[in-house]
Amino acid sequence: MGEFKETLGINEIKSKNSNLPKALLAEFLGVLLLNLFGCGSVVLSDSNKTVVIPLAFGLAIFVVVQALGHVSGAHLNPAVTTGLMSTGTTPILRGVLYIVVQCLGALAGSGLLKALTPEKLHQFGLGNTAINYDVITALQAFGIEFFLGFILVLTVCGVCDPNKPEMKSTAPLAIGLAVALGHLTCMPFTGASMNPARSFGSAVIANIWDDHWVYWAGPIFGGIAAALLYKHAFQAPSLGPLKIIERYTTVVTDEKELKRLDGARDDLA
Repeated sequence: MGEFKETLGINEIKSKNSNLPKALLAEFLGVLLLNLFGCGSVVLSDSNKTVVIPLAFGLAIFVVVQALGHVSGAHLNPAVTTGLMSTGTTPILRGVLYIVVQCLGALAGSGLLKALTPEKLHQFGLGNTAINYDVITALQAFGIEFFLGFILVLTVCGVCDPNKPEMKSTAPLAIGLAVALGHLTCMPFTGASMNPARSFGSAVIANIWDDHWVYWAGPIFGGIAAALLYKHAFQAPSLGPLKIIERYTTVVTDEKELKRLDGARDDLA
């Protein structure tokens, strides 16, 4: 019974020392900023959108993960949350609450974007994701969003693996680059959502719902598949606390030695 409560997250809800309220606030604020600045690049950029928009979304994720990752884990995305729920990394109740506040944050971010930008710029929506029916079908769009969610969650699992502490410092950059990559390659087809909450906020404010299910089902199923695959096939082996410290120390020592050798080579030159 105790294990069931832990998996469900009941103990965490009841605990007075839980950081859950702060974590929920962090998720709300993080997705708010993502929709405000990421979708803002769609509304405000006049030219070269194929570069500006991916860069804006990637940088927004990088900045928010760097700033808030220590509070909530900076999921910022129902696909990430459901993926981590499927592996037991995130308790179920915490995950459900994360998804609720992520959607509310996206709604607030898109609402602020509408309030702070000229109405004449809203004619093509407020950064809402839409399927390009001229070149793909809704089923193909689902497949694209599936693999966008897959690569994002695979990256999250890889850089947040507790048995790879040396990856912690590069995690925000890697996750931001994964988001930028998805936008660079797939934006012309589906808008490259990768994030159901991000699409939900824009859809509500712009009132555009065409095949909206694609932007929930695709990333979420892709995220679950990636999380389960990583856990059961690719997760770094647990070496115990001492071995992990030893491996991390070895990595740092190797880097210092390389820098020393580079400096010596420069002196000889």
